[in-house]
Amino acid sequence: MANFGESDDLVSAEFRGVDLSGARFVESDLSRVVMRGVDIAGGDIDAPWLFEPGSTLLVNGVDVVSFVEGQLNQRFPGREVRRAQDPDGLRAAWDALERTWAATLRRAAAAPAGTVDVSVAGEWSFAQTLRHLVHATDVWLGRGIMEAAQPFHPLGLKHGGDTTATTDYAEVLVARADRMAMVRDFLAHVTAEDLDAPRKNPHNPDHPETVRSCLHVILEEEWEHHRFAVRDLDAIEAPPAA
Repeated sequence: MANFGESDDLVSAEFRGVDLSGARFVESDLSRVVMRGVDIAGGDIDAPWLFEPGSTLLVNGVDVVSFVEGQLNQRFPGREVRRAQDPDGLRAAWDALERTWAATLRRAAAAPAGTVDVSVAGEWSFAQTLRHLVHATDVWLGRGIMEAAQPFHPLGLKHGGDTTATTDYAEVLVARADRMAMVRDFLAHVTAEDLDAPRKNPHNPDHPETVRSCLHVILEEEWEHHRFAVRDLDAIEAPPAA
């Protein structure tokens, strides 16, 4: 099987009459890809940035972005208010998110022992997903909003971080609960004026943000990784193929 990595330049490459059945694209930039006369039956696309303003995805000439957005909002009630603009709306958005995660944590707790450490198709395990959300909170609340010099919890997991270290799930739950409480406490007292306050993007200080936009990133991270976690729990619990 051929493998292509970051060093392979396939920008604007043309594939004509090739067989890509069963191919897997991970963390790849496929923006503006054009496919004509292709068979994508059974294809599986996961595009977290699909819902950014101006994004389109045409299938047989039909833009399906709004349809996919609506379906996800039905599947995950509360997701539809993740871009709330005012303090009350953001507080309601966080409350909905906390209720959703609480139900999913109960589901994981009721699963067979070891489920939280299972990786599906090389993706992060449930426990690692929670660790990443600890890190995301530290980046966008701790550094981005609060502008702390060192906001990072030792259990936080960033992209490209070490996934081989053994971590105690109970400790992960404590760290996760602490970071969720930090967001809840911040939102409890935030004002409309606070939301407009300028901030710097923690990954790119030259890119301006506001407190509001940082909170929106936190909510997006939460909902996307919740979707990943539920997807993988479904896969783990699915009966084996006959």
